[in-house]
Amino acid sequence: MSTLLDQPTVQRSSSPSQRLRTTFAAVRIAFTWLGTRKTLTSEQKAQAADAFGAEEQFLSAGKKLLDTKHPAFKAVTGVRSRIVSLWKAMSLPYPEPGVRLIRQSQIDTFNEQLTLLQQELAEAVSQLDEHYTELKSAARERLGSLYDAGDYPACLEGLFQVAWDFPSVEPPEYLRRLNPDVYQQECERVASRFDEAVQLAEATFIEELQSLVSHLTERLSGQADGKPKVFRDSAVENLTQFFERFRELNIRSNEQLDELVDYCQHVVGGVEPQSLRDNNVLRQSMASELSQVQNVLDDLLVDRPRRNILRRPR
Repeated sequence: MSTLLDQPTVQRSSSPSQRLRTTFAAVRIAFTWLGTRKTLTSEQKAQAADAFGAEEQFLSAGKKLLDTKHPAFKAVTGVRSRIVSLWKAMSLPYPEPGVRLIRQSQIDTFNEQLTLLQQELAEAVSQLDEHYTELKSAARERLGSLYDAGDYPACLEGLFQVAWDFPSVEPPEYLRRLNPDVYQQECERVASRFDEAVQLAEATFIEELQSLVSHLTERLSGQADGKPKVFRDSAVENLTQFFERFRELNIRSNEQLDELVDYCQHVVGGVEPQSLRDNNVLRQSMASELSQVQNVLDDLLVDRPRRNILRRPR
């Protein structure tokens, strides 16, 4: 038997926050992105207010400059979404806006993949630029008197870009020489940040696993019109991807979470989605196992102690 929540403390050579600090690096992504909405001028807003019999100062109004549902525009935003997804998939949260933590051993891989996506973005923007005249013509028809040619740049080159860097989050060394007291304060502040980063990482993993397990359990155990509910392959595949990412990014800060993920992986591992559709006994067995995982995760989310024992499936 293995207890998921009452495990003895294991002495380690370094704390989780220290391991995080020494094996990860900060990574930041920044986008340059053309705005597609613009607030109406005071005169235009006054006209709109008059049409509704409203007072201008209580009215907020804007206009959409381009059709963002156009396939060429969606291709551009699609690349941006993939960039953000890659960034988040390869990193852990950090308590500073726009900054996340990536394993130092993964920096080269991250650079290579971001460079490819950067090229894809440039190609997608080039394709969008070919439709730019068409999009402006459509906007002129839809906006009527609100259309203003001055709202539109001559071309889109350079207006959709991505950049990334690896900023230092450590106290600057020169501060040690200039003011040791302030330097010590900065050291304490950074240490506190990494302690918080460990907590953020744990919370992120717990919340994601809870969501994935809850969804699959509901699909496996629920019924619709007296028949088992339909579920997509992705309900299982997303869990498998989570296990891989957890193994890559885990800093071993929470033994209970480690064991819970390991248990869940044994429940799901090697099971094909089609087998769950064809074998009702297997389906119900997995639903029962996952419901135990879900109960523990629910308690972890509200930070309540629990004496729950789960047996690893054979």
